[in-house]
Amino acid sequence: MALRMWASSTANALKISCASKAHLSPAFSLSRCFSTVLDGLKYAESHEWVKHEGAVATIGITDHAQDHLGEVVFVELPEAGGSVTKGKGFGAVESVKATSDINSPISGEVVEVNSKLTETPGLINSSPYEDGWMIKVKPSSPSELESLMGPKEYTKFCEEEDAAH
Repeated sequence: MALRMWASSTANALKISCASKAHLSPAFSLSRCFSTVLDGLKYAESHEWVKHEGAVATIGITDHAQDHLGEVVFVELPEAGGSVTKGKGFGAVESVKATSDINSPISGEVVEVNSKLTETPGLINSSPYEDGWMIKVKPSSPSELESLMGPKEYTKFCEEEDAAH
């Protein structure tokens, strides 16, 4: 265990990936350091992702964000039936390191909330793009999706942001 922790912290300091994302197909993801960026999603500079399918968009925080937060211990989410506004907070994530606001990358009506996160907030760490999704929204202005980054742009954004810190 101590050796694993040392290897992980050393790899992190050297920006070398030692984490396996074997459950994700390489054809559908771009890996960088410890984070995975998936094709088919849109990304906000505040590190939320959006998957738009039909009339509904699913929103969560990225693998990059959860990696920087550390172990998530509590999640605050809105009620279904409420609304979210692009760029405005709709909830919060509390980790062992900090509490961070979650901003909505698009505007719309909240049609579903991931109630599993109340009991198991760690799903955000273990499965940020699948089981750790946060809310589903009926977009009020689907054109807002066009202002978000694609996977390649988001990967570059994260690399530049990390290099600046």
